[in-house]
Amino acid sequence: MKKYGDLEIIKSPRIPKLIEHLYAKLPEIEADRAVILTKSYQETEGDPIITRRAKAFKAICEELPITIRPDELIVGSNSKAPRGCQVFPEYSYEWLEQEFDTVAARSADPFYISEETKNQLHEAYLYWKGKTTSDLATSYMEQETLTAMEHYIFTPGNYFYNGIGHLTVQYDKVLKIGYSGIHKEAKEALSKLKISDGDYGKRARFLEAVMMSCQAAINYANRYAKLALSEASTCQDNVRKKELLQIAQNCANVPANGATSFWEACQSFWFVQMLLQVESSGHSISPGRFDQYMYPYYLDDIEKGKITREFAQELIDCIWVKLNDLNKVRDAASAEGFAGYSLFQNLITGGQDEEGNDVTNELSFMCIEASMHVMLPAPSLSVRVWNGTPDEFLIKAATLTRTGIGLPAYYNDEVIIPALVNRGVSLKDARTYDIIGCVEPQKAGKTDGWHDAAFFNMLRPLEMVFSNGYENGVKVGLQTGDVAGMKTFEEFYAAYKKQMEYFIELMVNADNAIDLAHAKRCPLPFQSSMVEDCIGRGISLQEGGAVYNFTGPQGFGIANMTDSLWAVKTLVFEEKKLTLLEYKKALEDNFGHKMPIEKAKLITTRVAEELAKAGHQVNEAQIADIYNMVSMENELEAGQKKYNQLLEWIEELPKYGNDIEEVDLLARDVAYTYTKPLENYKNPRGGQYQAGLYPVSANVPLGAQTGATPDGRLANTPIADGVGPASGRDVKGPTAAANSVAKLDHFIASNGTLFNQKFHPSALSGMRGLQNFTALIRGFFDEKGMHMQFNVVSKETLLDAQAHPQNYKNLVVRVAGYSALFTTLSRSLQDDIINRTTQGF
Repeated sequence: MKKYGDLEIIKSPRIPKLIEHLYAKLPEIEADRAVILTKSYQETEGDPIITRRAKAFKAICEELPITIRPDELIVGSNSKAPRGCQVFPEYSYEWLEQEFDTVAARSADPFYISEETKNQLHEAYLYWKGKTTSDLATSYMEQETLTAMEHYIFTPGNYFYNGIGHLTVQYDKVLKIGYSGIHKEAKEALSKLKISDGDYGKRARFLEAVMMSCQAAINYANRYAKLALSEASTCQDNVRKKELLQIAQNCANVPANGATSFWEACQSFWFVQMLLQVESSGHSISPGRFDQYMYPYYLDDIEKGKITREFAQELIDCIWVKLNDLNKVRDAASAEGFAGYSLFQNLITGGQDEEGNDVTNELSFMCIEASMHVMLPAPSLSVRVWNGTPDEFLIKAATLTRTGIGLPAYYNDEVIIPALVNRGVSLKDARTYDIIGCVEPQKAGKTDGWHDAAFFNMLRPLEMVFSNGYENGVKVGLQTGDVAGMKTFEEFYAAYKKQMEYFIELMVNADNAIDLAHAKRCPLPFQSSMVEDCIGRGISLQEGGAVYNFTGPQGFGIANMTDSLWAVKTLVFEEKKLTLLEYKKALEDNFGHKMPIEKAKLITTRVAEELAKAGHQVNEAQIADIYNMVSMENELEAGQKKYNQLLEWIEELPKYGNDIEEVDLLARDVAYTYTKPLENYKNPRGGQYQAGLYPVSANVPLGAQTGATPDGRLANTPIADGVGPASGRDVKGPTAAANSVAKLDHFIASNGTLFNQKFHPSALSGMRGLQNFTALIRGFFDEKGMHMQFNVVSKETLLDAQAHPQNYKNLVVRVAGYSALFTTLSRSLQDDIINRTTQGF
């Protein structure tokens, strides 16, 4: 392979200007899409739903305001305001209307919304009562399922309230033949149907919807071609005038036709990426193997002398900036779980081809260089690693990690490829996998994976064991017996497994209900046009048109569960230092920190009201601080002393994350309580359920809804993130922690696992630091770990950024399966990142 390790291209002065414009003000909610969509739906009441969706998409493409931002080389925006967003009432809307007056002031991901926009949305929303996917999904769910959701055992909110997303489409196909080619393919498929076929009407309407959607995308690009020409005609800057003329020519050719240059390929890619998120609010639309499908266009231009490496790098940098322009508003609770304005657009480099050859190329390095140039959260850059990965590529990736941006994430081919093959993916397809969203593997352009289908809190079933299935007088779980009567650890653990299996089945009921609702009310013809084999089968992606269909909800809490079970096993059943009934009382008393939550909230509200009366402005972060102080100052001192001995016993016990065989094997079995039962279920699209083990950042807000646990974790505090150890409990260094995590069965968790580590910057200093770091990755992957990602930032820096956010506007950190600007995160999520163990070599 050619040597690219010394490839380093100076950043264009254009890039800082683009970034400055992008972050000039608070993101804004806009009403245009909702208004256009609603009008179209009102006009198409009698049409099949797939036709209505296509006509609505066509109307949006024709009427959505368009703009070319200053200095852009790649154009296309779904909002007038930088980082603005449209809304999608066909999925849900009540939550936003309820938050009109608070969305701009909330702690996580605030958005400006004008009074005019509020009025426009209110008028549009009148049409949607009872007509959303969330309305229909609720009607399909069992009462037990709704009760479990109300008590935060699991939450399927991603697709309950939003579009599905979480896929990579056939970017390569659009680059090669354009939407004219896909239109032709659908037209030919339609011509082969027989009107006497039993499903002719359904398939014909779908193919017509695909054709209409492809033409809509072409028309949308043509609007930009005309706008660029118009702006060029009045432009006084000759350099910019030339750029605008070329932009106009690009938009006139792509994505209608196949790309004929690297610049056209970049523009075509962007229209695909942006329009997918105009059709649906589903996030995690992941560009996938960008360095592979874009490389032929780059190489051809370079070899013919049509482009310089410097300009090609500038185009890639421009795409990286544009990926941060896309945005999405979530309800306040979801915003806490996805804080950082992230759309989880995962772009992966390196890896293998269908025959198992390494395909790292010059663009692989340039993608890493682009992230160094823009230093922004998107894209969620990832790299594939295997035994054939060039050392110079891994060192280049580690150099980016060393900047502290939290990129890239590292993925192990040696685990992911066989894990996918085990799920029925062909070996050739598995070898060319990409990553979706946070950490989820799939074959691009052939898969509807329904990744992130739900968050399952593995600690809540443990609470149901202690409470015998009740919470606040409501029957939530199974009645597995009074813990006072449990005589062995095996009996206690068996009760936990029964609660798990019960709630997993309810989660499946919720996901399947939502799945059915999307197929019935929101099929996506434009998205489906770029996934095999929807056109061949004549059905949408939402109805099972993909080659591979999965549902992938994720469980989290393995570290806390392992340490909790080990504590119960040791202290109750082996050393007999206390009974299960006494342990139950300690948990109810929150180990002495017993002030009732509602009482603490009441006192906090009164304090905040008094401050407001005195003329102080009190934001959500300050209210959280007041609540924490109120809770701490009202600890029951006698109760705390009573439980100090128990807490000391717990502290002295071995913990997961320190390479202790017996504890780590228990963690492996704990993971099985989630991963094994789940794979017994099927979804409405005929696909299998597959487990993921990662929380995104939901471990913080869902931890706030979880009581105290036997590992000494206090009520309402964060749960351990991902498959890593609980914060502060991995005390034997990064290698020991990695060894523990590697002992989990990552092959069965084929929807992805997430392993965070945090290093002090000094650990990666110099070439020796980079070599030590890459050796850690290769060692973990040799032991069959699936994924690693890193923060390289000191605790002192994070604390100072929390105290003085105005000085750290550009500080990007790794949150969960994504990076975000640290100062945009909620206070609780910032605290969680600060409290993660800081490692060194």
